[in-house]
Amino acid sequence: MELKKNPKADIGRNSGLFFVAGLAFVMFVTWQALEYKKYDDVTNYDISQNVDDLLDEEVPMTEQIKTPPPPPPPAAPEIIEVVEDEADVPETVIKDTESNEDEVVAEVEDLEVAEVEEDLDIPFSVIEDVPIFPGCESEKSKGAKALRDCFQEQMFKHISKNFRYPEISQEMGVQGKVNVMFVIQKDGSIGNVRMRGPDKNLEAEAARIISKLPKMTPGKQRGRAVRVPFSIPITFKLQ
Repeated sequence: MELKKNPKADIGRNSGLFFVAGLAFVMFVTWQALEYKKYDDVTNYDISQNVDDLLDEEVPMTEQIKTPPPPPPPAAPEIIEVVEDEADVPETVIKDTESNEDEVVAEVEDLEVAEVEEDLDIPFSVIEDVPIFPGCESEKSKGAKALRDCFQEQMFKHISKNFRYPEISQEMGVQGKVNVMFVIQKDGSIGNVRMRGPDKNLEAEAARIISKLPKMTPGKQRGRAVRVPFSIPITFKLQ
């Protein structure tokens, strides 16, 4: 015999309604919890300002500037006494310092003025009497230009004859031009030698060549021996 349930005794028939009602209740409680606000107790604050405190301000101290005393009044001018015409005023007598015919004037002998010789440096290109290199005496009669050309020629011959390339410079591959400057003194000797080049060894070799220059006939300006600066380049070139 099959058993049949009474529909009124089925406890699950209203489960959907109870679920919806419970869900609505939970959502209501959650919404109330989120919207809940708590306010602090109202406290009466004294918002009035104390006027006396605002008025009681500190006044800065001011320094009194002392003005300097006024300058003293100018002194009264001295009293000028007016001398009457009748009063005798002493006159100032100016003595005559010029000589007269009666005075004897001593004769002064001729004074000798010693000439002071000044050491002048006259460039080689403008000097009147060019320094003469030994061997150029025969060119003196041909003029200053011939002497200058002979001087230059003898200088190049002297450099070629005494030229010696430094071995250390050859090994290092050093070459270049050395500018040599010297002065032909008033006695014909060579002095004040200066060099400027790319290497100290080349400069030393150039100084050695110049030191072998012979003594020359000094240059002259207006008949007086003077110092004559001269410069010449010496080229060191590897083959």
